[in-house]
Amino acid sequence: MFEELGRFVQVVQNKRTAGGPETPLQTAGPPRSSFWAPRASSRSAGTRRRVIFREVEDRDLIQKARRGDVDAFNVLVSRWERRVFTYLVRLVGDREDALDLAQETFLKAYRGLARLDDIERFPQWLFRIAHNQAMSELRKGRLPLSDEDDLEAAHARTAPAAPKAPGAETSLIVRQVLDALPPEQREAVVLKVHEGFKFEEIAEITACPVSTVKSRVYAGLEAMRRHLEPQGVKAGGN
Repeated sequence: MFEELGRFVQVVQNKRTAGGPETPLQTAGPPRSSFWAPRASSRSAGTRRRVIFREVEDRDLIQKARRGDVDAFNVLVSRWERRVFTYLVRLVGDREDALDLAQETFLKAYRGLARLDDIERFPQWLFRIAHNQAMSELRKGRLPLSDEDDLEAAHARTAPAAPKAPGAETSLIVRQVLDALPPEQREAVVLKVHEGFKFEEIAEITACPVSTVKSRVYAGLEAMRRHLEPQGVKAGGN
């Protein structure tokens, strides 16, 4: 993975301490370079506050962030960055692309937090932003698409595997087959099996009917099962 994000809105903080006008939450945002800046080693007051925030619910952090508390939003980022990044890696298949998309996701979330209607639906809302970022890049042709031919290629690459592959090898085989699924099926499987979202929540994230989500999950798991079972690997999912 990658290290925990540093001070998310360093530029905004600098403007405020310099006596400039306060930047509205929905329009503010640091440049890309400051977003991923490493955290300072000294335990500043802001760092101590972030430790305290660890015991605070997401809803409280969101309310604080809406009022302009940048430390509160930093904690939200630290809580969700790994899940969002992992989701995007599994969706687009490239860590560097996923890193860029995760960055854009949190920038958009920061700018749009004031427009979040239901705080309790923050996870779906955040993943919806990540979904939109990834799908936009896929539609532009900047990221590779996968299809059944890729599944066959993945099967060919892993076919010589032993009947019961060891843990590390099993993970690699599953990842190859998952990556080879069509994007819609791959995303549905990732959100359901890896991220643990309910069908209704996935429908909200992907803006699809629940019936479509179920169809994608089941089709994706069935395709994985067909390619994994001959190698002694079980495709899980409920």
